[in-house]
Amino acid sequence: MERRLAAILVADVVGYSRLSEIDEERTRAQFRSDTYNIWVPTIEANNGRFVKTLGDGLLVEFHSVVDALRCAIDVQRQKREQRDASVGSAQLQFRIGINLGDILVEDDDVHGEGVNIADRIEALSVPGGIAISGSTYDQVRSKIHVEYESMGSRKFKGLSEHIRVYRVLAEAPPLRRFPIVSFVWRRRVPVAITVIGGLIAVISLTWWHAQSTLFNPQPTGQYAYPLPDKPSVAVLPFANVSGETTRDHLAEGLTDDLITELSKVSGLFVVAQHSVSNAREKSGTIQEVASALGVRYVLEGTLQRDGTRLRINAKLIEAMTGLSIWAEKYDRQYADLFTVQDDVIGRIISALSVKLSKGEQQQLSRMPTDSLEAYDYYMRAQHEGFIYGDVDTYRRTLSFYQKAIELDPRFANAYAGIARVAVDVWRNDYNFMWSAAVARKIAYDAAGQALKLDPGNSRAHTVLALLQWVDGHSGEALASANNTIAAQPNDAEALANLALIQAHTGSAEKAVSTIEMALRLDPSPAPGFKLLAGIVFYTARKESDAIPLIEAALKSLPKTEPAREYLAAAYANIGDKTRAREEATRLLWLFPESNLSYYRYLYDYWPTEDLDHHLTALKSAGIPDWPFGFEGHDRDRITGVDLRALIDNQTWVGRHRNGSEFLQYFSSDGKTAYRSANTSITGTAEINDDRLCEKFEGYFLDRLVCGTVYRNVNTGMANFAYVHITPRSLQYFSLEEKAR
Repeated sequence: MERRLAAILVADVVGYSRLSEIDEERTRAQFRSDTYNIWVPTIEANNGRFVKTLGDGLLVEFHSVVDALRCAIDVQRQKREQRDASVGSAQLQFRIGINLGDILVEDDDVHGEGVNIADRIEALSVPGGIAISGSTYDQVRSKIHVEYESMGSRKFKGLSEHIRVYRVLAEAPPLRRFPIVSFVWRRRVPVAITVIGGLIAVISLTWWHAQSTLFNPQPTGQYAYPLPDKPSVAVLPFANVSGETTRDHLAEGLTDDLITELSKVSGLFVVAQHSVSNAREKSGTIQEVASALGVRYVLEGTLQRDGTRLRINAKLIEAMTGLSIWAEKYDRQYADLFTVQDDVIGRIISALSVKLSKGEQQQLSRMPTDSLEAYDYYMRAQHEGFIYGDVDTYRRTLSFYQKAIELDPRFANAYAGIARVAVDVWRNDYNFMWSAAVARKIAYDAAGQALKLDPGNSRAHTVLALLQWVDGHSGEALASANNTIAAQPNDAEALANLALIQAHTGSAEKAVSTIEMALRLDPSPAPGFKLLAGIVFYTARKESDAIPLIEAALKSLPKTEPAREYLAAAYANIGDKTRAREEATRLLWLFPESNLSYYRYLYDYWPTEDLDHHLTALKSAGIPDWPFGFEGHDRDRITGVDLRALIDNQTWVGRHRNGSEFLQYFSSDGKTAYRSANTSITGTAEINDDRLCEKFEGYFLDRLVCGTVYRNVNTGMANFAYVHITPRSLQYFSLEEKAR
């Protein structure tokens, strides 16, 4: 009996027994048709082996898990097209599970734990969907570019270990932000580091000569931007030449720390890491990198760790001549890492004749932690980066930060890292980790602790500024944002967030100047940064500058709500009604419940002038006042004692406009409990000015949200007696009949 590693696909028909009870022959004929007309050709096209049918299911083996997932996606696509094309006839739906694991081969059959896991995972898939194991996800996440949604770690009967499970979304879901805060965090570019690492590893024995072979010694004199009036530096990603990818986080952490520390020096101009990595990927020589970024000097290097030994090569180059300004080889104990970092920074500052202020000297002399083990965990957290909606990545990142704090409770940067994660969870309403209220509190507490330990911690100041701004404390937010810049004058993201707050606090000209400086420091920014810059220009009434940036961001973020929202408003403001309505139509297609009342609540911390300006533009573009364009009439409105009667010890049984069913109970003492297929929450309810107002902790920025109740005259939902319209939703409901 042969044992081997294989990708196993298990598929099962949804509701087969029920369909067979209705018409067994027809159901079986449909299954055979799908098997031989859809499944078998698609399996063969993706190099799979059809093992056998399992009653109303199928078992398939693949040598490649990538082929297995491509096959599953293609089958579900064909089934969707089949359902769309059919009129009046029900079509079978399949659930699919995929696992990469060990199997036993007996003749033409396969058995074993690898098959069992695929079978268990299949049951967790939604009808017409695909579920995959963690071992599958690890292999396909960077090879098949669809969205993956974590379902957490599951325990299955008969299996000793928990299994990570992911849901595959064949088309990337739209990015709904709730609440919305324009806040961009640095994302790393491991692909660039890998490419550069391979290049530098090959030539590491030769490029430390005074005249590197990478350079053409003839200066071009061509820069994409005017050189700043201070020494300008780009720090290329240090290459890990240890021969082990497990050391990548050390090289990346060293690069990031050097950029961070040099950015604290007001006498230097330091380009952001994202733009440097982009330029390095696209350019063949150091000269081209410097030209693209508009800098005079480039720092590059390698890192190698061998047991307790650490070897670092660093070189500062005047780019256009290729001449070495300073170069050094370090062969130290790993415990001397901070000493090496300090020496590199000190040598660069000295070589460029930069004078440090007393505050800068204190900041640069500050040791981040006394524990190298804690620092190692911190760099692992930094290396993780963030993947939208990937709960496992967030949890790994948090676990590394928390481990760093366990090893050194006074590690300010680790607390600031937790604050960064928490504010990201809060702003995107990632309730699968924490409620918005909990995430907000964690962000406040962690940022506060970081600042208690290190009053100049720029990341913590940035988190605090955004939290204060949304809470309506614009003066405090502006002070915190300025504190960030004082600590990190070359931080492009900090400047962009300062510009956003300036734009909303009556300083449009300052905001434009600040965002232009941010874009100079990060001239080739990530899509999210482009969107943030576009929003700043829009808020400052510079739509002609905003539109190109938002359009560029949309190429990578086509289903992101704020990009469509702000683009529709910007086109409306410049009088391009056609483009404004096109973008509004796309916004409503992605988010049908979008409405002006929703945005009025969401941005209630904005100045009245800015809010009215934005809502007027959106209305002109075609965004309705209420969800789904609902319009109620006063003659149908429920008020007074009649409204009170609807929430006095009553249960609503109803359906949302999007089709999801719900139950909501109202007690006589103002408490309410809401339940649907995916949500179960409690809150409070009260009546203000003949409107029903509700508040659910952790949702909608903890705001009290008010709506109106009407008698239902909608023939499409005629089986419900009432309509409840709020900025968040359109609900149809009736009162549950009480037992007598």
